[in-house]
Formats: sequence, C-alpha cells, structure tokens
Amino acid sequence: MKQIEVTIMGQSYILGCPEGGEALLRDAVGAVDREMTAIRDAGKVKARERIAVLAALNLAYQLAERGPVREPGADAVDIDALVRRIDAVLGLGQQVGTDPLDLQPLQVLDVRRRPHRRDRACDEA
Repeated sequence: MKQIEVTIMGQSYILGCPEGGEALLRDAVGAVDREMTAIRDAGKVKARERIAVLAALNLAYQLAERGPVREPGADAVDIDALVRRIDAVLGLGQQVGTDPLDLQPLQVLDVRRRPHRRDRACDEA
C-alpha cells in the first residue's frame, strides 16, 4: 500500500492509499479540506474536531442526496453461468469454476454417515 502526504485545513497527514487510488484519494482530501475550511471561515465553530464532524455530516448528506450509485450493468446476471453452478453443486455433471466448453463430470464422494463408536472409558465410569 502506497503512502501519500496530504494537507487538510493546514495540517499534514500521511495516509495509506491502494495502488492506483491516489487521484481518487486526493480528490476526497480536497473535498474534505474545502468543506472544513468553509466551516472554519464562517467563524461560528472553532474546535477542529467539531469542524471535522460537521464537514463529515455535510459531505455524507451530499452523497445521500445523490442516491445510490450503481455501475452500468451491475444488475445484469449471467443466467447460464448461474444454472451451470447450480447444476454443479447439485451434482448434475458439471464442475464449478470450469470453462463451459470444457466441462468434466463431478466426482461423487461417499458421504454416508458412519455409526458412532462409544469410548469404553465412558462405559466403565
């Protein structure tokens, strides 16, 4: 994980950032900094912790107003893949996780229940 240094309301922070996520994290830091600076500059709140809480609430409210974010096609389901997986789990001749063009029969295991043996030490007590 990469570490980057950022500044929010004049104070430096070192944050962990996943590879490839630096631009997104810097955008988020910018939004937090702008919100906190605006609250501080309004002059009604002085404590840094209270400013941070109010900024977090304002940003969360803005996100809630947008509604849920969905990726295009996120609701799309590959029905054929689901049917193959169900068939495989039920033992109908296909293996989960294989290429549909190269399916192998499932190996059936003996899962019969074996009788429980009692411990002789328990009988003597």
